[in-house]
Amino acid sequence: MLPRGIQNVDLSNIPVARAAYDGAMSAEPINPPPRLLMGPGPINADPRVLRAMSAQLVGQYDPAMTAYMNETMELYRGVFRTQNEATLLVDGTSRAGIEAALISLLEPGDVVLVPIFGRFGHLLREIAERAQADVRVIEREWGTVFTPSEIEAAIIEHKPKLLAVVHGDTSTTVAQPLDELGELCRKHGVLLYTDATASLGGNTFETDQWGIDVVTAGLQKCLGGPSGSAPITLSAAAVDVVNSRKSVEAGIRAEGDAVSAHPVRSNYFDLGQILDYWGPRRLNHHTEATSMLYGARECARLLVEEGLPNAVERHRLHGAAMVEGLRALGFEIFGDQSVRMNNVVGVYIPDGIDGDAGRATMLEDFGIEIGTSFGPLHGKVWRVGVMGYNTRRDAVLTTLAALENVLSRGGVTVTSGAGVGAAVDFYG
Repeated sequence: MLPRGIQNVDLSNIPVARAAYDGAMSAEPINPPPRLLMGPGPINADPRVLRAMSAQLVGQYDPAMTAYMNETMELYRGVFRTQNEATLLVDGTSRAGIEAALISLLEPGDVVLVPIFGRFGHLLREIAERAQADVRVIEREWGTVFTPSEIEAAIIEHKPKLLAVVHGDTSTTVAQPLDELGELCRKHGVLLYTDATASLGGNTFETDQWGIDVVTAGLQKCLGGPSGSAPITLSAAAVDVVNSRKSVEAGIRAEGDAVSAHPVRSNYFDLGQILDYWGPRRLNHHTEATSMLYGARECARLLVEEGLPNAVERHRLHGAAMVEGLRALGFEIFGDQSVRMNNVVGVYIPDGIDGDAGRATMLEDFGIEIGTSFGPLHGKVWRVGVMGYNTRRDAVLTTLAALENVLSRGGVTVTSGAGVGAAVDFYG
């Protein structure tokens, strides 16, 4: 029976809804078509991650579960290259981690500086605005990045509490260098937050060495897992800011627990409460997404086992082979290549090729997904990813062969086997 208030809705023109309402709908088991995901993410999850996610559930306070949580924290310290005690997971996609960080660090009226060089800088601005912060921005042309002096000048001008910057922006394929920003922020008394969703695991990233206070990420790119869990690490200084706003829920509050007159505006993304849930108190906040924790733990375990420098080199090698193959096919590479991420490359769509139709052909005829782009680059650039489990020679060569066919069928003159040959030569 439909809930009261929508019982009179006419479902006769909606076949699926009508069938469900009548109890006649039959749903087959999920059986996704075979795909090779060579876009900017998500990618095909490592089979070992999928196997980990199929493990049986246990209660959230079972000693086995709390041990997995502790192991996950330690493993991600290795992935983030940090000693931060506050290294954990936010249950949700990578955007959940971003929102948890910004809404927990920023109070209404706080000044935050956001350098924007692609789509996801605009996302940071929007989330900070929704947290009612006073957001100041500087912008660069997509495909380029800021110099440290440009960012320092903006810090001096705007005097922010927080500098919020994307590391690698998949919309533009380039990565903002961070190695000097931590020192700049300490010099001016500013906290440094970065979104490393697109870069972590496939590009050099040094949380402690670079002096970054808060980093968030996701599993669905270089970490080789599915979207749905957001690793995060916070420095002691960032934890102090979060704890200054702590307010424990009334239903679980004990005598002496913090109660804030101005708590974090989200309950679910309140890092003060999430830290208590993962910490020694195990203070109930939500029910941990157990299967996602299993997957996130396995992503980190595999990276730590491989060694982060080896994982970065793997992404560099296969990403560079893809670039050589694309150039041999006649593609013009987009963006400043001196700061391109290892794991994604942008190419200008050749004249005469319909970008969306070409991507559809790749998917329908070859089962390969590549990406379009956003904003000023939409319809002009394709983005080809080489990341995570798909960072393999066979995936690179198969994608290049399919792209050659799509170009040839679209009327572009290409030398037969040029892309694959160039990549093979590069490997050889």
